[in-house]
Amino acid sequence: MQTFLSGDVRIAFIDEPAAAGGRGEPILLVHGFASSHAVNWVFPLWVKTLTGDGRRTIAHDNRGHGRSDKLYDPARYHTRLMAQDCLRLLDHLNIERADVMGYSMGARISAFLALEHPDRVRSLVIGGLGLHLVDGVGLPVGIADAMETERPDLLTDPQQKAFRAFADATKSDRKALAACIRGSRQIMPPAEAAAIRAPTLICVGTKDDVAGDGHALAALMTNARAVDIPGRDHNKAVGDKAYKQAALEFLAARA
Repeated sequence: MQTFLSGDVRIAFIDEPAAAGGRGEPILLVHGFASSHAVNWVFPLWVKTLTGDGRRTIAHDNRGHGRSDKLYDPARYHTRLMAQDCLRLLDHLNIERADVMGYSMGARISAFLALEHPDRVRSLVIGGLGLHLVDGVGLPVGIADAMETERPDLLTDPQQKAFRAFADATKSDRKALAACIRGSRQIMPPAEAAAIRAPTLICVGTKDDVAGDGHALAALMTNARAVDIPGRDHNKAVGDKAYKQAALEFLAARA
């Protein structure tokens, strides 16, 4: 992995070249809460899929995650700050314009990036996030309590149990994750979502109880469409073949 400084925060990232013969159009991948570039994009074979499709593929660890710096003040996890990390990574790599795909929290970050820096986002793929971009924030703030408890065996809420087990399995810094979930709960007003001009694809599992309705979000936006990921919940949709196929077709067809 490589690193760069986004302000005073060291961000770790990978930059994988396109397969031989590919055009090398860049795509930036932004992972979800409690995940990492590896868990969200490498292990489910997204990086292999995209480089094999001829795309230069960049993926970073969000602040507080993976190999990037850990911060413990919730204010330092504002969605706009994490979108700024994405922008600075593109600047660091001298990339003027990229396709951007985010999942869950990463989709929220990507949407803010597309809204605030439309000249830098060629197209947008939103995974694992639907109407909760503008109405609610998906994961409950109680996830932070699950990260901090010393007795995870006493947790009864399914989402709390699942995310705590996930954080433990990935050996994450749970104190940093608690600060992140408390600090990154910004919604985007519907009028701002409608102001995103980049061609947008929204992909949500049909059994996803976290994201909100993808089709309802697409209806609010100016240049978006939604596809369903059949039979998948929030976690299992990430590496689904239908998601990959829809994204590849969208990237090939967008202007």
